[in-house]
Formats: sequence, structure tokens, C-alpha cells
Amino acid sequence: QVQLVESGGGLVQAGGSLSLSCAASGRAFSSYGVGWFRQAPGKEREFVAAINWNGVRLTNPDSVKGRFTISRDNAKNTVYLQMNSLKPEDTAVYYCAATLRIGVLMRSVSDYDYWGQGTQVTVSS
Repeated sequence: QVQLVESGGGLVQAGGSLSLSCAASGRAFSSYGVGWFRQAPGKEREFVAAINWNGVRLTNPDSVKGRFTISRDNAKNTVYLQMNSLKPEDTAVYYCAATLRIGVLMRSVSDYDYWGQGTQVTVSS
């Protein structure tokens, strides 16, 4: 099992940047695929980014492509989400999630078994 804790959320102005961190416990962190999701008020949880156990990144959805970058540092047991050129529509609670499943696309909530508590990101216009 793995435990995940997000941090780095806050209030930023449109056009600004923010870096989120997902700190993981467990000795086998490098074996997990990790994804970032977000959930805005009244909306379903939305896929943002993912990186697999080999360090290969999934293509970002169009809503964040070119602005968000996922990375991982296995030595620090941490996954990051660098968010640039933030827009008000990026406002949401951001969650990281981990999976050991093989053969999943990693774009669906159902592909993951472990979730953090979420961190609030608010972008003002």
C-alpha cells in the first residue's frame, strides 16, 4: 500500500504559476503509476496528467496541454504537477492517485486504488 499527501495549493491570479507536490509513503513507490485529477464545484473528477512506473507521461488533455507538466522524483518519493499560465477555469481541488494495475489507460478514476486528500487551487481573474 501507499499513502499520498498533496500540498502546494493556494490562491493565485490568472496567468500565474503554482507547483503541487504529492508525497508518498511506501518502499515501492517507483513501481506505482501516478496521476493527477481535479474536481471543480458541481463537476465530476477530471483527469489532468499521469506518469507511469517507467517515467513515461500520458498526453495531457487539451484543457491543460502545454501548461501543466507532471514529473516524479523517486528518490524523494514525490510526484509534482507544475502549473503555468493558470486560468480561472483551473480552479478545483487537485488530487493525486496511485495505481499498481497493469494495462490500464490511467485516465479514469477507476484505474486508481490510492488517493490523497486533495489540495485546493483557486485562480482569480
